[in-house]
Amino acid sequence: MILFYSDYLEGAHPRILERLVETNMMQTPGYGEDPVCEEAKDIVRSVCRAGNADVHFLVGGTQTNATVISSVLKPYQGVLCASSGHINVHETGAIEHSGHKVLPLAAENGKIKACQIREAMEQHFQDPSAEHIVQPGMVYISFPTELGTIYSKEELTEIKEACSDWEVPLFIDGARLGYGLEASDCNLLLKDIAEFADVFYIGGTKQGALFGEAVVICNDNLKKDFRYNIKQNGGMLAKGRLLGIQFKALLEDGLYFKLARKADRQAERISEAFRAKGYGFLIENHTNQVFPILPEEVEKDLSRDFGFEFWQKIDEHHNAVRFCTSWATSDEAVDQLISRI
Repeated sequence: MILFYSDYLEGAHPRILERLVETNMMQTPGYGEDPVCEEAKDIVRSVCRAGNADVHFLVGGTQTNATVISSVLKPYQGVLCASSGHINVHETGAIEHSGHKVLPLAAENGKIKACQIREAMEQHFQDPSAEHIVQPGMVYISFPTELGTIYSKEELTEIKEACSDWEVPLFIDGARLGYGLEASDCNLLLKDIAEFADVFYIGGTKQGALFGEAVVICNDNLKKDFRYNIKQNGGMLAKGRLLGIQFKALLEDGLYFKLARKADRQAERISEAFRAKGYGFLIENHTNQVFPILPEEVEKDLSRDFGFEFWQKIDEHHNAVRFCTSWATSDEAVDQLISRI
């Protein structure tokens, strides 16, 4: 059985394992206050071209989203996001558990528009009973989205302008950030993400690390006391250097982007194979997720030898499914899938 369920099925890139073994007996201060983490933070700032940013390493994506959002919002505020956004549909109410409401906006291909943000803000503050309603206090988007689509530079410019006009911070979930930036239709660089976002994170768990996300805080107003929030939300790793070692290994010479680019190209090979056989797609994208629409008998036949995810029912006889490649997806695995397709 060859699995295409998700992009975190494998352990970690061998370079990371080698570095962990090499430094295994190293004695360092805990909680990320060690020389390795400081070096990794400097590398993050350098690749983002954000010299004044604060950088923090957390263990996982849900912890990161909950920590960032709870640190930004006041008790009476909520977060605007796409209806398909990860914090709305796939985090077991983690944001609500912290005491804040998710305020979903109708998504088109996984994305929201600047005009929707403006409309939501206007509706709230023009309502005579606004003080009885949860106030939109920040905007959350995923790059790429849960459907593998990406925002263009023009779209992010408009979203940032809307956020700035209404004085709400923009938070970009970058759990799959590399896969988005390396997409063949992406016109953004990492430095652009750092310019648009008040806070974002560089995902490691889904992109070659054993675990870990690197939070980058660009807005000075959001920096104070962030480590208190990490601790309170269970995101502070005692052996913090394990996170610094991994991000240093991934980012110091571009390995992170090389691995992401390979995954995207593998996904494109799978897409082309399905397209060549006449199958349509739920959504077209150039990241590491492929969403073909298959007759149920084809889905059943493929599932005998390949693991992939049911996504949604299309009609009585067809389903949309998801094949997800990763930093570790081999040519041989894709070749076998293509042969069966």
